[in-house]
Amino acid sequence: MDIQTAKQIRIADFLYSLGYSPVKQQGINLWYKSPLREETEPSFKVNTERNQWYDFAIGKGGNIIALAQELYCSDYVPYLLQKIEEQIPHIRPVSFSFGKQSFSEPSFQQLDIVLLASPALLAYLQERGINTALAKRECKEARFTHNGKRYFAIAFPNISGGYEIRNRYFKGCIAPKEISHIRQSGKPRSTCYVFEGFMDYLSFLTLRLESCPQSPDFDRQDYIVLNSVANVPKALYLLGSYER
Repeated sequence: MDIQTAKQIRIADFLYSLGYSPVKQQGINLWYKSPLREETEPSFKVNTERNQWYDFAIGKGGNIIALAQELYCSDYVPYLLQKIEEQIPHIRPVSFSFGKQSFSEPSFQQLDIVLLASPALLAYLQERGINTALAKRECKEARFTHNGKRYFAIAFPNISGGYEIRNRYFKGCIAPKEISHIRQSGKPRSTCYVFEGFMDYLSFLTLRLESCPQSPDFDRQDYIVLNSVANVPKALYLLGSYER
C-alpha cells in the first residue's frame, strides 16, 4: 500500500474497523470520544467530506496517516501503512444513525452470547494451536444476524461489556471497544502480563499448559489484553497499580 491508496480510505470506516463509532453527527461532521485517550465528552471530529480528523483536546488533526501516527505512536510511514493495510479486511463502508437523521448504523441483530461449543469454531481454534478447554473457559460464543445473514463467532469479553469476535473468515468487535482485564481472585497480584490480542493470550495459556502441565500457575499473575494498540494508554493506567 502507498500513501495515496491509504488516503482513499474513509477515516470513519477505518475507525469503525478499530471498534470506534461516532457519538453524534453535525452536518458533515462525525463526533467521537477520542480513540487516543479516555474521555467522557466527544472532542474528536471527522469531516466526512474532506476525510480529515481533528482532536480538539490535543490540537492535532489531519489525514489517515496523521491519525495512524497518533494511534501507533510512530512517524515511520512504511510501518504506518502496514498497520493501515492490516485493517483492510475489516474495513467496510458504514453509515450511522442518530435520532431521525438519514444515516443507518450497521448492528448485530438477534445477538446471543452462549457457551463456546460450535464444532466449527473449536476446529478453527485447534488449527490455530489453541487448547480448546482453555478457550471454553476464557471465551464465549456469539450468534448474531448481520445484513440479513446468520453468523457465529468466538467472543472474548472486555471490561465494558463488549466483545472481540473472531471466526475463520471474520474479525471484528461488538461495541464498546475496550481492553480486557483478567484479575485473579484473592490477594491482589503484583505482576500483570500484557497481550495485544486475545489469540495471543490464548496461545500463551496453551504453551504454559504444555510446558508445565502439572502446575501451569495461570493465576500467579493478572492479564491485560489490549484488543487494539489504540488502547495502550488505558492499559498503562491500570498497569500503574502493579509492581511489574
